[in-house]
Amino acid sequence: MAKHLFITGGVVSSLGKGLTSAAVGLLLEQRGFRVSIQKLDPYINVDPGTMSPFQHGEVYVTDDGAETDLDLGHYERFTHARLTKNSNFTTGKIYQSVIEKERRGDYLGRTVQVIPHITDAIKEAVYAGVSDDDVDFAITEIGGTVGDIESLPFLEAIRQFALERPPEDVMFIHVTLLPYLKAAGELKTKPTQQSVGKLREIGIQPHVLVCRTEQPMTGDMARKISLFCNVRPGHVIEERDVDHSIYEVPLMLHDAGLDRMILEHTRTHAREPQLDDWRAMLKRLLAIDSSVEIAVVGKYIELHDAYKSIYESLSHAGITNDVHVRIRKVSAEDLLDEDGVTHLEGVDGLLVPGGFGERGLEGKIAAIRWARETGVPFFGICLGMQCAVIEVARHLAGLEGAHTLEHSAHTPHPVIHLMEDQKDVEDKGGTMRLGAYPCTLEEGTMVAGLYGTLDISERHRHRFEFNNAYLVRLREAGLVASGRNRELDLVEIVELPDHPFFVGVQYHPEFKSSPLSPHPIFEGFVRAAREHAQKSGGGASESATLVPQGSRA
Repeated sequence: MAKHLFITGGVVSSLGKGLTSAAVGLLLEQRGFRVSIQKLDPYINVDPGTMSPFQHGEVYVTDDGAETDLDLGHYERFTHARLTKNSNFTTGKIYQSVIEKERRGDYLGRTVQVIPHITDAIKEAVYAGVSDDDVDFAITEIGGTVGDIESLPFLEAIRQFALERPPEDVMFIHVTLLPYLKAAGELKTKPTQQSVGKLREIGIQPHVLVCRTEQPMTGDMARKISLFCNVRPGHVIEERDVDHSIYEVPLMLHDAGLDRMILEHTRTHAREPQLDDWRAMLKRLLAIDSSVEIAVVGKYIELHDAYKSIYESLSHAGITNDVHVRIRKVSAEDLLDEDGVTHLEGVDGLLVPGGFGERGLEGKIAAIRWARETGVPFFGICLGMQCAVIEVARHLAGLEGAHTLEHSAHTPHPVIHLMEDQKDVEDKGGTMRLGAYPCTLEEGTMVAGLYGTLDISERHRHRFEFNNAYLVRLREAGLVASGRNRELDLVEIVELPDHPFFVGVQYHPEFKSSPLSPHPIFEGFVRAAREHAQKSGGGASESATLVPQGSRA
């Protein structure tokens, strides 16, 4: 049976539990083990699918159509773990399953309580997260912070879980904060002591402490934490802020001996981790001395995590193109000003991501028109692709008033309309077209050249689609439907062949990119941006933001 690693967090959120979980998974995989990773979230929403990106960041979609926490993106970018709907459970999902059982009479009239019924359901979720029979290590990240009232059932459940398994089968890794007080000029250990104290009150004794810190942790400080937190000397390690890239974290944890400690505790033997490819990727990244600037035009631009996977995918593509990708974050609404397109001047590429709601839609369309007319490389994702269709319909095909039925019920030219199987859907949660679907590419098109194959599979999250009634008219205007789902006769990709790079996709390619295997469309887009920068003599402005930006708990 799989060994179980539970990763908890204390003091504050956004410490990097998700990144730490992903890094542990990578180290174990590179030692030859098979891993699974899941996250247990304490919020009452059944999933994050109906949550505002301002509240929660992006919604990460798995192949089987689960709408999940964005930390699952870290898991897939670092490891080969197979993620499914069982890789993310929330309080809402747990309680929903228990209440459904109660309504069916499964509890035979007994009083349903947090203990044992809710905690039993959480333990069942932990076992369900082990994706395959040959998994060696199951990593479970507990969302939230120790001391939060909503996290208590999850912590109680994993306490019970450890009692039910042999000691060497379960390990607790606690990520905590060592704040640096500038006025005092020193790191403070008291928050970590308090955090571990809360865990021990619940009945959980962490085996390893991963201390997040801006400044180096001294040996004396580690020994003090070991003494006051009852953690073995040597098992208090630092996870310092990285200098260049979040992809340095696995090497930092390996140098600190975390993977060795895991093997010792679980009484497991393995080879040294094979990290040559990872080190080579980082070496190439650190050697880059040129940059390109990409404008990302969206409605959630103030929150970096709202487009987390997109920013990471651009970074991956930058590595293979030997450029740093810098982001100019542009609010779509700002482009509706009289001098709106000045916000885009000087960029080497334009990316319009997905989103919901009418706010900012016309700004995105204006940005796409600017990119088409100036020859700046353009990449549209989901709603970004639909905006590109509207822009071409209005300004190349002469379809005045062309729009999407999502926001204009009386448009004379609904070039984007509701999918047939969505017309009777009323519930908002988990009802979109979700997950992986096949797509066939047209031979000789740009995207066929980028993918190197005609048959692909990509992940979706949408209700509206390209209206095939306008296919011929838009083709005559120059827009090519270069990828289609044959079964549903659904246009998945559009492109303008006479443009340096003008591609829109209905799916979300950012969910299938990693630093060692960048997504081919992102790779092609950044390559086109690099070529544009070379021709124009451009490059990133000082105000642009370098990606990746770091971790999120």
